[in-house]
Amino acid sequence: MGMNVACLDLEGVLVPEIWIAFSEASGIPELKKTTRDEPDYNKLMNWRLKILEEHGLGLKEIQETIAKIDPLPGAKEFLDELRDATQTIIISDTFEQFAKPLMVKLGMPTLFCNTLLVAPDGKITGFKMRCEKSKLTTVRALQSCGFDTIATGDSFNDLAMIEASKAGFLFRTTDAIKKDYPQFPAYETYDELLAAFKAAL
Repeated sequence: MGMNVACLDLEGVLVPEIWIAFSEASGIPELKKTTRDEPDYNKLMNWRLKILEEHGLGLKEIQETIAKIDPLPGAKEFLDELRDATQTIIISDTFEQFAKPLMVKLGMPTLFCNTLLVAPDGKITGFKMRCEKSKLTTVRALQSCGFDTIATGDSFNDLAMIEASKAGFLFRTTDAIKKDYPQFPAYETYDELLAAFKAAL
């Protein structure tokens, strides 16, 4: 029997979609575009960085705006209770510099994500992805060290991680994903999700 590790997606599960919330907070509607609109993540990120540059937004301004975004209501309480019950890791495709203000509000949980490349003057010059298929790769790596993973997420890029885990749940996902993946229990509230994690432990 392995030790359990809970693996959580970040955006849509614990915090709002960062780019959409940032777009609203900064008043730049073009930044609402997500991987649903542009499936090529590299293209999407390069396009976003170009817009930030056009608006003269460096890391400092972005972090100040993100600091105005709060975790989803009930997320911190859920996370505190889950971390009390088992080791918990958040696995996300976001960037540590963007997520930092939100992690502070969540009590600094462990976050595995990507990194922005930032010039000394604060200009974001590029980004570095941690690994290919980061969520699945991370879950497999944990399993290779003798851990059992229990995973949850809301989006297409979470499905491989959920599928590869000992137990996995969808949380506040779309009707289309629920319909296409009926094998994964789907929950809408943190109470239900917490109960499912505890039962899987």
